[in-house]
Amino acid sequence: MAGHIQDRWFKTEKGPDGKPVRTKTDRYGVGLRYRARYIGPDGTEKSKSFPDRQKRLAEQWLTDTASDMSRGHYIDPRAARITFKSYAEKWLRTHTADVSSQIVAEQRLRLHAFPVLGSRPLDSFRPEHIRGLVSALEANPAVSGAYARNIYGDVRAVLSAAVDDGLLPRNPCSAKSVRPPASERRRVVPWLPTQVHAVRAALPKRYRTMVDTGAGCGLRQGEVVGLAEDALDFEGGVLRVVRQVKLIRGKAVFAPPKCGKERDVPLPSSVAEAIRVHMDAFKPVEITLPWRKPDGPQVTARLLFTNTAGGVVWRSNFNIQEWKPALAVAGLIPDAGENGKYASARAHGMHALRHFYASLLLEAGESIKAVSQYLGHTDPALTLRVYAHLMPSSQERTRKAVDRAFQPDQREPDGPETAQ
Repeated sequence: MAGHIQDRWFKTEKGPDGKPVRTKTDRYGVGLRYRARYIGPDGTEKSKSFPDRQKRLAEQWLTDTASDMSRGHYIDPRAARITFKSYAEKWLRTHTADVSSQIVAEQRLRLHAFPVLGSRPLDSFRPEHIRGLVSALEANPAVSGAYARNIYGDVRAVLSAAVDDGLLPRNPCSAKSVRPPASERRRVVPWLPTQVHAVRAALPKRYRTMVDTGAGCGLRQGEVVGLAEDALDFEGGVLRVVRQVKLIRGKAVFAPPKCGKERDVPLPSSVAEAIRVHMDAFKPVEITLPWRKPDGPQVTARLLFTNTAGGVVWRSNFNIQEWKPALAVAGLIPDAGENGKYASARAHGMHALRHFYASLLLEAGESIKAVSQYLGHTDPALTLRVYAHLMPSSQERTRKAVDRAFQPDQREPDGPETAQ
């Protein structure tokens, strides 16, 4: 890298005798004196100014810049001055094709990260700024631990992309002094069979088999709502999870299952019979929705579960108008208040049916790998973290094994026989 230091306070001119003479410029004594200049990898000139008596610092800056370029650690000063908000907004438009994921990430960053970090230039990021964000998130009573970790994850992903794009030398989130927000993982407490049956009985008839499908096959709520005739193999005893219904900007769309993991789930005969009875009483309805995003291509499926108007079951309407009243009848949540509204019931959403399903399989001795596959988890380790405490205890087996080893054989005498 060819670089040099320009002294703005002096210039060199030819004197009367033709020899160079150093004279003061019009800028003498005003502003920053030294301007370090070099040609960047893109072929354009870059520069940085330094005050009087700091020429050595300017020379060191040129040397460090040349070293960074040779080691591949060079960061363009102009590009690095992009703010976190500006870069994050660009990242949001390109990091995933899933529109709903973009919407959720944008909301988290806009509400919680931009107010703290949004105006900060990328080249100014230090671990202390991330520690400040974590402290702000943990101090906010409206932000749960799990939600705070998601926000932190978004920020970390944005800064990792900035490193990849050459706008940041390293991700400050990777510093040893930075830790993610604390999150207390709550143990899943699965419903009892009596509670599942009570909720089912309290629902209108057209929705009862949704409980059978969730509790008997482990489907997510969107997968239940998106369940169609083509997913059922009654002869083979298999239910194929190939789609779900999602709401994006208030519009229903068909989409692949979460994380794009299509899967085959065992279809128990009891659930199959319940579905047959449901299909006799409520014929499948042909529904056409866009695929993946509101302006996506149109896709048609004959859905098993529809609302009273023969349309898609809207999650928000169903949860408020059907699910929560059923929970109250089953005694899982209090009755509605004087305003007709029910209290929050996050622990008793339809996801509770998946927890029930997982607990049944583990109690029956099914492997974590199989349970993970049937639930559509990305990794058995995730299944283990969530449901390990529901696995049958090995304590009793341990006690019996040790007792067998240490208890004397009843067929042997208690001691040496007395000689006759």
